Amino acid sequence: MDKRTLISPDTQIKQALKVMDKTAHKTLFVVKNEKLIGSVSDGDIRRAILQEINLTDPISSITNTSPTMLTENYKPEEVKRIFLEKRFEAIPIVDENSSLKNIIYWNSFFQENKKEYKKLNNPVIIMAGGRGTRLEPFTNILPKPLIPVGEKTMIETIIDEYVKYNLNEFYITVNHKAKIIKAYFEETNVDYNIHYIDEDKPLGTAGSIKYLQGKFTEPLFISNCDIIIDEDYNNILTFHEKGKFDITLIASMQHFQIPYGICDLNKDGSLKKIDEKPEYDFLVNTGMYILNPDLISLIPNDTFYHITHLISDVQKLGKKIGVYPVSEKSWIDIGQWSEYKKNLHKLK
Repeated sequence: MDKRTLISPDTQIKQALKVMDKTAHKTLFVVKNEKLIGSVSDGDIRRAILQEINLTDPISSITNTSPTMLTENYKPEEVKRIFLEKRFEAIPIVDENSSLKNIIYWNSFFQENKKEYKKLNNPVIIMAGGRGTRLEPFTNILPKPLIPVGEKTMIETIIDEYVKYNLNEFYITVNHKAKIIKAYFEETNVDYNIHYIDEDKPLGTAGSIKYLQGKFTEPLFISNCDIIIDEDYNNILTFHEKGKFDITLIASMQHFQIPYGICDLNKDGSLKKIDEKPEYDFLVNTGMYILNPDLISLIPNDTFYHITHLISDVQKLGKKIGVYPVSEKSWIDIGQWSEYKKNLHKLK
């Protein structure tokens, strides 16, 4: 039993989120005086964020107080059935007094760390036409998508995340050093199909998608070529479809602390108070989206046009924009040197 996943009822929601990031477990168990109070999943925290619940509230405010659990005389067949039917990450084991005695984890029970991924059938667009100025001087020679990440390139590492779900149709927008990107894949044996969208001039993060109008009926995954989202893509797509959203953007919860005292002033310029080292939580756009294909018609022809422009135009039409929150650790940004160096060990 990983005792790091045991939290008290008064633990703040944002602290619980940090525990999930640190332990890599997506389920925590709320315990008081050794007794199991309930469980909290990453989905529970995601719903809290979307409902704008204060992240400093106690975890007890969103705890599932009726979790699936087993007693100490459980049968392995019952554990297997629950795991396969419910797809839980973990099942708590309690005694007759509801005291937590153990936790059975999926990986340990099946004696493997390989996760099963539900197969999807959606096209994936990767925006790889930019100059990658944040990664100079490497990008003065190599296009950003080909910068090495371990034994593979940046773009291959991103594609591998989608291939887990059996996705194999990739549309790559290219402009800067496009010939080098194409030549690389010509010499590389891959088990998926690559199609290129050639930009004769820079068209922003969405302008070149116009060339794909009328090609698809399924929602599209769209990604920048320098970010990785470590999340269940099937859950993201389900969220998009059940919410009947036209666009869903994936946002990461980011925590910031100002290392100084912040002066709050009165209107006359006098000091009202000093807020010492304040902390802030924000949902940050990661650069990954799901887009309904009919919206491609809104993109103007041969025009520099960002996906943020498309989102704005969609909102003006009264359509729905969804936001799927992921944890801070689930977003890996390798588009600038500081983040590239910090995250490199995660990707090798």
